[in-house]
Amino acid sequence: MSVLESLSEAVQKGRAKDVTALVEEGLSEGLSAQELLDKGLLDGMGVLGERFKNNEVFVPEVLIAARALNKGTEILKARLAEEGVESRGKVVLGTVKGDLHDIGKNLVKIMLEGAGFAVIDMGVDVSGEQFVAAVKEHKPDVVALSALLTTTMGQQGEIIKALEDAGVRDTVKVIIGGAPITKAFADQIGADGYSADAASAADLAKSLVS
Repeated sequence: MSVLESLSEAVQKGRAKDVTALVEEGLSEGLSAQELLDKGLLDGMGVLGERFKNNEVFVPEVLIAARALNKGTEILKARLAEEGVESRGKVVLGTVKGDLHDIGKNLVKIMLEGAGFAVIDMGVDVSGEQFVAAVKEHKPDVVALSALLTTTMGQQGEIIKALEDAGVRDTVKVIIGGAPITKAFADQIGADGYSADAASAADLAKSLVS
C-alpha cells in the first residue's frame, strides 16, 4: 500500500499517530504537501463522509477522524504556504440567533475543512448583523446557516434579508440545514441550497464554488 493510501486509511480509522508518521514519511519521500493533503488526508475524510452519509459510521467516528486529520494538516500548513496552495474557498458558518445547538454545525465544519475549505466558525446564537459583519470582513464564498428548531428556522430567512439589505447578498452563496429544514423551505427563503446532512453540505459547497 502506498503512503497516500495508508494515510487515507489512517484518517478513516482516526489513527492520529499514524497520520503524523505517514505525513512525515511522505514528505521525506519527496511527495508534495498538496498531494499529501488531497490524495491522503482529504481522500480519507471524503470516504468517511460518504460512509457517514450512508449511516455506516456515526458522529464519534467522524470526530475521531477529524482529530487525526487536523494533526496531519498542522504539519502541512507551513509547506502548503511555501507551495502557494490556495484553499478551495472560504465559508462563514454558524447556528442562527436563538438556537444553541452546535453538534450539527461542528460536523459541517469538519466536513467542509475535510473538503479543503477555510471555515470561519461564528458559533451559536448568531444574529443577522453578525453574519453581515463577517461577510464584510472575511469576504467568504459561502455562508452556511444551521437551525435545529422549528422556532429558529425563520431566522435563516431573516439573515438572508439582512445580507440583502446590507448589499452583500450577491457576493455569497447561502446554504442552510438543520433537522426541520426542507428544500421547499430553502427555495421559499431564497437560499442557494439545502443540505440534509454534514457530508452533503460539503458536496453542496463544492458544487456552488466550482
